[in-house]
Amino acid sequence: MTFRFLSGFGAYWMLLGKVFSRPEKPVIYYRQTMKELVSLGLRSIGIVIIISFFMGAVITLQTAYNTENPIYPTYLIGLGARDSIILEFSSTIVALILAGKVGSNIASEIGTMRITEQIDALELMGVNSASYIILPKVVATLIFNPFLTLISIITGIAGGWIVGTTAGVITSSDYIYGIQYAFIPYYITYALIKTLFFAFIITTVSSYHGYIVEGGSLEVGRASTKAVVYSSVFILLVNVILTQLLLS
Repeated sequence: MTFRFLSGFGAYWMLLGKVFSRPEKPVIYYRQTMKELVSLGLRSIGIVIIISFFMGAVITLQTAYNTENPIYPTYLIGLGARDSIILEFSSTIVALILAGKVGSNIASEIGTMRITEQIDALELMGVNSASYIILPKVVATLIFNPFLTLISIITGIAGGWIVGTTAGVITSSDYIYGIQYAFIPYYITYALIKTLFFAFIITTVSSYHGYIVEGGSLEVGRASTKAVVYSSVFILLVNVILTQLLLS
């Protein structure tokens, strides 16, 4: 088991070496990157907005129910929702959702190219298939995922405000005061830094599992599952490490 993990880990880094080699025709890579921005970025906005809205609503309601004691000022509900959304939920939880959506899509797409011998055809033509297929996906997610995180933060805080005031657990003025109180701008930077690491993990790990597929459609399905599982595990591991390094 340990040998298999180390072997796979080494193969992953060898693949990254091929991915980040010098592009042969930058114009083609630019076109591919634009396509991936739409496929992996723009098409993820909807699910990010929906999840973030209800995530902010639930955080606000739970914070309100846990601070019902009169000694706690109600503006703490907004403050707690803001910090929870910025520090953790809009970066880590959204990344885990994208690992399921984007990661499985990447693994199945590349895995299908492998079993239908499209990758072999690229290699026969002298094209660096790893770089041609994977690099645009990595660049696209590194560019667009920070915007998804910012959208998630705004939507989550707005969702908390709408549901919190509608449910009557907090007034609009208290909530707005809470999200402004003792705000630390570095928290946004921290969330965006984590997002870049998570985007890299999702794209490269999923691409690796799709790229090494052998067999048929059943193996492609298994590769997609492995991509989601491994991406999620590494996201959580890196989250702990970055939290210790960036907030200590």
